[in-house]
Amino acid sequence: MRLGAMIRRVFGNQNSGNALAESLNKQISKLTLEDAALRFTFTDGTKIQLTDMGQSCCESRYMRTDDDPSYYVGAILLDAEIKEVPNGPDESYIGGEHEVQFLEIKTDKGSFTCACHNEHNGYYGGFAIEASKIE
Repeated sequence: MRLGAMIRRVFGNQNSGNALAESLNKQISKLTLEDAALRFTFTDGTKIQLTDMGQSCCESRYMRTDDDPSYYVGAILLDAEIKEVPNGPDESYIGGEHEVQFLEIKTDKGSFTCACHNEHNGYYGGFAIEASKIE
């Protein structure tokens, strides 16, 4: 499912969907992944971030990638897609869970994947990936 469609359908956040939609087909001039935020700067000076905004009590949320984001500088952003994966137990909490959701970023230089992690006590959980404009 496309990220923009997912955001609008699940969260009803039109600003988030619009932030992503307005960034498609733009050339990336800077791309970083810090903690739980994937940040894009485009050659026209606009910036967005994709981040999991669903933090609740007793959760640890973060993003990781094995890919090199700097390789995609100069690429055109084409799409973003969320992919579900099976979840497993988290040994750091009694009865805890470790959820993972993939965020695939598609560019004209190929695709890369970020793994969005949510470690929690089993009561909370889920993901709320949002796109937002940043200064």
